[in-house]
Amino acid sequence: MLDSFQRWASAAALIATAAGAAYTIVAIARIRAFRRSLSAPRPPFSAPVTVLKPLHGDEPDLYANLSSFCEQAYPEFQIIFGAADAQDRALDVARQVQRDHPECDIAIVGGRAATANNPKIGNLLGMMPVVKHDIIAIADSDIRVGKDYLQAVAATFADANTGAATCIYGGIPNDSLASRLGAMFVNDQFSPSVLVAQTLEPLTYCFGATMAVRRAVLERIGGFGALAAHLGDDYMLGKLVSDAGHRVVLCPYIVHTGVAERGLRSLFAREVRWGRTIRASRPAGYAGSIVTHLLPLSIAFAALCARPIAGLATIAFAAMLRTLLHLESRKTFAPAIPASLALIPVRDALSVGVWCASYSGQRVAWHGDRYRINADGRMVGSPEECNDSV
Repeated sequence: MLDSFQRWASAAALIATAAGAAYTIVAIARIRAFRRSLSAPRPPFSAPVTVLKPLHGDEPDLYANLSSFCEQAYPEFQIIFGAADAQDRALDVARQVQRDHPECDIAIVGGRAATANNPKIGNLLGMMPVVKHDIIAIADSDIRVGKDYLQAVAATFADANTGAATCIYGGIPNDSLASRLGAMFVNDQFSPSVLVAQTLEPLTYCFGATMAVRRAVLERIGGFGALAAHLGDDYMLGKLVSDAGHRVVLCPYIVHTGVAERGLRSLFAREVRWGRTIRASRPAGYAGSIVTHLLPLSIAFAALCARPIAGLATIAFAAMLRTLLHLESRKTFAPAIPASLALIPVRDALSVGVWCASYSGQRVAWHGDRYRINADGRMVGSPEECNDSV
């Protein structure tokens, strides 16, 4: 009986490892192809754009991140900085940015947030009365961009069928171990998985790094109010736009996010929040994402395999592919940071832990509050009602 179970488990682990190897090979090919696409010529399109920047607290590098949106080589754009709390310290930073860039059309909105389960969406709703233009781009406060960002995003709307566009991103760490591990998750796991998913199905979701949408399409799907109950507002925006018959386009452009965590506990909580949000939004896809953990799968197979040499050979092959994935990801998504080969086993073990923890509850931590999400990604109750451990 025990031998039969071990054979079954070994076969299952081998199949999972083979799937993981196939995923990794495809991911490496897609990363290289995406890197080539970054230099492709863009359609000439320069419609005016409004950029919404929802703020919450004075984050690390906030001034530099916000300023990068003011330095665009683009003919006409508006930037709106907004915070739910009129006394939010991030607004002081925004005002300094406004003073330092008098050439920019900048509006600052504080204390006008609408009531919404998702506080970010409540903030955006409060900013909408100030919006001037027909293409609206929303980017999280920790995102930094180059001077050609708006040019790249706007070009996707040259196609009249494009209803929304989004960008994948690279993670930039600080000097802490937690931050380096967090950046590896973004670069080695998240962004490659997006590119692989695109080979299997059309893009039907956005990412908070950039969500750009035509104003007419946004109004047709119910405005930001249609997202107010969802923690995964970026996923839901893309889904509603796609359901309405419009294309969601992945812009051939990479923005960057600073990974601010300095402790493993806060990093784990953040990644569990992402995991539980994705699990609720895309349950089948999230379950299948176990194949992205090639190295742990190969180790599981080696532990179950009756032939040690075959097990060790499998681990060696998996390690080679995983190393190549890390190097290609860094080169594409965050070329300015050094490789972290020694951290690959630590990062992969942490990723498996996050994946498992994502199935152990429905509560998430966000901006110091705790929320509960139900099976379809809706936020249930208030932070006060969910004030227990994640």
